[in-house]
Amino acid sequence: MGNPQFAIDPLQKLLQSNHEVCAIISNSPKPMGRKKTLQHTVVGQFAIDNKIRLIELGSFNNNDTYEEIISLKVDIFIVVAFRILPRRYINIPKFGAINIHASILPSYRGAAPIQWSLMNGDKSTGISIFQIERKVDTGNIILQDKIDISNEDNFETLSHKLSILGGDSLLKALSNLELGNADLLIQDNSKSTKAPKITKDMLLIDWSWSCDKINNWIRGLSPWPGMYTIHDKRKLKIFKVKLIKTTNFENAGIIKSISSSALEVSSRDGLISILELQQEGKKRLTIEEFLKGTNIKVGDCFSNDIYT
Repeated sequence: MGNPQFAIDPLQKLLQSNHEVCAIISNSPKPMGRKKTLQHTVVGQFAIDNKIRLIELGSFNNNDTYEEIISLKVDIFIVVAFRILPRRYINIPKFGAINIHASILPSYRGAAPIQWSLMNGDKSTGISIFQIERKVDTGNIILQDKIDISNEDNFETLSHKLSILGGDSLLKALSNLELGNADLLIQDNSKSTKAPKITKDMLLIDWSWSCDKINNWIRGLSPWPGMYTIHDKRKLKIFKVKLIKTTNFENAGIIKSISSSALEVSSRDGLISILELQQEGKKRLTIEEFLKGTNIKVGDCFSNDIYT
């Protein structure tokens, strides 16, 4: 069971293993783009392309779909970036349902563990394979694997690394379950932290933050949904920056320096050099490309309000 790209590598490794994939379950197609064309999820399209039985699940209350899934008589559900399963679904398989979660639980329970690990400036993260219980991300842990976070990682690159690791971890966990060697670990709820869903009101850069925090949030939300600032009443999405530690500035968000290959902005405790960005309605550019056709000048201020 899965929806986005993150689920593809574990699925591919599962298909290459000695385990039998009876079916793939994914969300129903949704109208996308200006023409509102119905599009399958990434996982759903993968199933179609590879001629694997696909069950597109709309409502969990649809009894026909529920009975179809029961008829598969599966041993286990493997859930990767899907939805919260109701109790009656968790109870269908002989060995229940397990989830691949992109954090070392009980840290970062919730919808956005990869983003928050980057946004908080963590140096490592990992994968947890755990038994699904009614309460989200609280079940017993079957296996955990850790990975270092590079200073160059953003949401896209770290997601890719964790997806690959998740596939490897999944096969080890399934082997342990199959052989009866799984040493289940009960989560310590007192040590849990949250990774709530990213919302639109979190995406506007606050230049009064420290350099490190601004950089971490840009990394954590790049390339999607992307942090942004405002210049001349238009949004500028910023995908990548470099930190230049200097001194504290009385005023943040002021453009301090522009050259043919650099644009430096003040934050609370130093300069931030913007490397990649995208003006509203245009394509993503390197700073060198952007500066060839912009009217931005030294002394301009990045606003926190599109109406300013």
